[in-house]
Amino acid sequence: MTEVAEPVEPDQIKAIPVRHPGRWIAGGIIILLFAALVDSMTRNSRFEWGVVGQYFFTGRILGGLLLTVELTATSMAIGIALGVALAVMRLSPNPLVSGSSWLYVWFFRGTPVLVQILFWFNIAALYPTIAVGIPFGPQFAHLNATTLITPFIAGMLALGLNEGAYMAEIVRAGIISVDEGQTEAAQALGMNRLLTLRRIVLPQAMRVIIPPTGNETISMLKTTSLVSVIAVTELTYSAQLIYSVNYETIPLLIVASIWYLIVTTVLSVGQVHLEQHFGRGASRTLPATMRQNLNPFRSYA
Repeated sequence: MTEVAEPVEPDQIKAIPVRHPGRWIAGGIIILLFAALVDSMTRNSRFEWGVVGQYFFTGRILGGLLLTVELTATSMAIGIALGVALAVMRLSPNPLVSGSSWLYVWFFRGTPVLVQILFWFNIAALYPTIAVGIPFGPQFAHLNATTLITPFIAGMLALGLNEGAYMAEIVRAGIISVDEGQTEAAQALGMNRLLTLRRIVLPQAMRVIIPPTGNETISMLKTTSLVSVIAVTELTYSAQLIYSVNYETIPLLIVASIWYLIVTTVLSVGQVHLEQHFGRGASRTLPATMRQNLNPFRSYA
């Protein structure tokens, strides 16, 4: 009779993590360079950090910061609303409607935003009086362009109308990224084109629209500094007014830069959370948070 051998349990596999010495070396080099930069900035007395702290919370700087945020918010609101309308027009089967949208994008993307700011600031030279009424018909009111188009309004219109051209292409890219079967299914259920766009297409397109829109918002925050040429006292111009008197140019520019970095950081955090919200169920890997991006040794597996 043949004896049956008793089964032998296999040895447990001991998992050994893969070593990544290159990551540690790269991280160490970056930390060393960052430490050297910080040491240089703290030891160099020409940075005048005391002056930076003195003017960081002054009323003129905070007022300029508030005006910068207001200008960014209003201009982006105009740009987003206009961009959605232009994107829908661009996708219209009517050639006159789509052609007018293309012409708008072509013009505002093809001319410098600084020129547009100066143009709106001097609009009264072309139209001293702005009439409100029906085209080729009766006019109900006449407004003084010099009084109506203040420097702030001129900057807001220039930035908002210019941003609308860029947002139109961003929204259009998001809309065409949605599978056409979604639209066909909505139409089969009896939804009209506008309802399909609002309920089906745009919610799915948001995960494509949000990242570049966040970048445009951050870019708009810094582009508002251009309105200093028409004497709008935003953050950069406020700093210029101060250092034109006390000649502390570098410390005041550092103050403005730090405030721009603070607001940009807040906007970046908001963008990440919006991306995570609209990216749920659509992507395996959600965008990294600010804390994860600052960790040089985090795993990318």
